[in-house]
Amino acid sequence: MKLRLLAAAAALLLIGGAAGSAAADTSAGQPVQPGAASVEVPAGVSAGVAVFDRQTGTFTEQLNSSTRFRSASVVKLLLALDYLWNRGPDYTVPATDRAWLEPMLRSSNDDAANNYWSDNGGTAIITRMVSRLGLKDTAPPPTGYEGYWGYTALSARDTVTIYRYLLDSAPAPLRDFVMGNLRQSTRCASDKFDQHFGVAGAFEKPWAVKQGWAGSSYEKGTCGPPRTATATDMASPAGPAPAAAADVDLTRPALHSTGTVGAGDRSIVAVFTLHPVGTSYGKAYTNIGRLTRSLNVPGAVRPTGWWYGTWSDHVNVRPNPSTGNSPITQLPAGVEVLVGCQARGEEVDVPPYTNEWWAYLPQYNGWISNIYINSPDNKMPDVKDC
Repeated sequence: MKLRLLAAAAALLLIGGAAGSAAADTSAGQPVQPGAASVEVPAGVSAGVAVFDRQTGTFTEQLNSSTRFRSASVVKLLLALDYLWNRGPDYTVPATDRAWLEPMLRSSNDDAANNYWSDNGGTAIITRMVSRLGLKDTAPPPTGYEGYWGYTALSARDTVTIYRYLLDSAPAPLRDFVMGNLRQSTRCASDKFDQHFGVAGAFEKPWAVKQGWAGSSYEKGTCGPPRTATATDMASPAGPAPAAAADVDLTRPALHSTGTVGAGDRSIVAVFTLHPVGTSYGKAYTNIGRLTRSLNVPGAVRPTGWWYGTWSDHVNVRPNPSTGNSPITQLPAGVEVLVGCQARGEEVDVPPYTNEWWAYLPQYNGWISNIYINSPDNKMPDVKDC
């Protein structure tokens, strides 16, 4: 039998039990009905949130929506729009440019952003896009850090403005190129971080997302094959960040999730978060997931299952409940996952624990041993059998 400390049992009550009840209350798998503002911000997290319902033309959620955050990779939306701005009337993108634009939008490729920032004026890109879109809070990186596109200041409400331009005003070829790539967001980003957090984890498709992350405490990304050496990262400088730059916090770990949710891109969602210094990627991933799941997002469909915490580093997600197959990917350390069902499989031994039960993770289309689930028993008590 797998033994668990009292802390693990408490985690079950806080994570598995509470989330399972929430899933039942919202009729998992059914469209979410609009309701009262409901943003739930985890302890220690600072957040800026905006949810805009395009069908009614109203915001369903606003929390610190004008607060400026360092953009991290969300600024890549502006880099792509600046490139496409004067390419009409058909907005044809040459193959050589597609080779970096597509991975920049789908997999958040930093080398592509570095190249574009260097070749097209750096901070002038931001100045141009602020003027073109009428952005209110967006600003170039601070003095002394002009070379780092990830330090661009951005707010939740300005992010909604960017998506509203894309969906309601942009020429169709431009809109289709950008949104089409965001709909093909890869789980494993170019830097090997799992980027299907926030919007991508809280709701079923259809969705389109552009995510952002930056934090010296984030462990190395583990999904996909090993990362090869790349050019200098211009998202943020090496070493400690400056303590402050105007009103933008450049120190605390950031994790942002932006995009559209629902049929016809009904809702635009922008969630910007900062986490306590030292927060791991898995913890920040879990925090933004809980926050995003609390939001009133018209047209969204919630995934069916039970949310449970995990433990250990580099937990392999397998295509079958067995260690005999090569892993699909690895989980961020300590991340919360959606469990769809559980089944008996190969017995796994991680002394002093032994467990033959496996959890199916529908969002990964794969399995992890229950030995890595925060549950007091080998078999999770509230999760159905596969």
